Amino acid sequence: MPTQNLQLNPIEPGIYELVISQPSKRNALNAQMWSDLPVILKNAQQKPDIKALIIRGDGEHFASGADISEFETLYASRESSRKISEYISAGFAALADFPLPTIAMIRGACVGGGCGVALCCDIRFADNTAKFAVTPAKLGLVYPFADLQRLIETVGISNAKDLIFSARALNAKKAEKMGLVNKRLKPDDLHKCVLDYARQITTLSKQSARIHKKMFAAYQQGQFGENAQTMDWFLDGFVSDDFKEGYRAFLEKRKPQFK
Repeated sequence: MPTQNLQLNPIEPGIYELVISQPSKRNALNAQMWSDLPVILKNAQQKPDIKALIIRGDGEHFASGADISEFETLYASRESSRKISEYISAGFAALADFPLPTIAMIRGACVGGGCGVALCCDIRFADNTAKFAVTPAKLGLVYPFADLQRLIETVGISNAKDLIFSARALNAKKAEKMGLVNKRLKPDDLHKCVLDYARQITTLSKQSARIHKKMFAAYQQGQFGENAQTMDWFLDGFVSDDFKEGYRAFLEKRKPQFK
């Protein structure tokens, strides 16, 4: 049966939230949650009205990583370790590849796999209660290369080395300075700021967001310079319904009404 610890909720037109919910364990993600994450994200992207997805934890924490109570079983052998690692990798990939903007709303613990979830989001907002750490060295583990790549792309290689080798915790102020979060806020302001940001996205072209996510992904996969595919994406914009609505609205001095 699908886990009840991942909840997809509509917030208002165009905006959905994905809630990581295991508050008794600071929203640690168990094996079933990792397995179900691609499924619930596929369900989210099929919502016809969705334009932005907010990811948050239930209660006072974002996510404290993988559920350690399962470690003895899940990591009992090389083969079992491979299996759960594939679930986790697929969950991260599904979030990183989500075709529309994703926003992490971070309070409290954002550690280990929880920090990995945040790194898969496009934008990260945190309040002053947030604590970040990347901790494989504390468990004698090795960070998967794809996860390490996301960390490097976010904070730079020097800061990534610091976080990996020291396994030290960062408060929200230091995380903001490092580039791990886009914006740091007071606890009472976090929800409103994230929602206002998502609302801004909903006023803009969904097609534009989809194509730009593809372009960002192409860059992250090593593309440098234009190719036939990216040129096609660019030129397709000029014959789209969104462009017609956008330039008509501009000429008519009104706000565009994108679908």
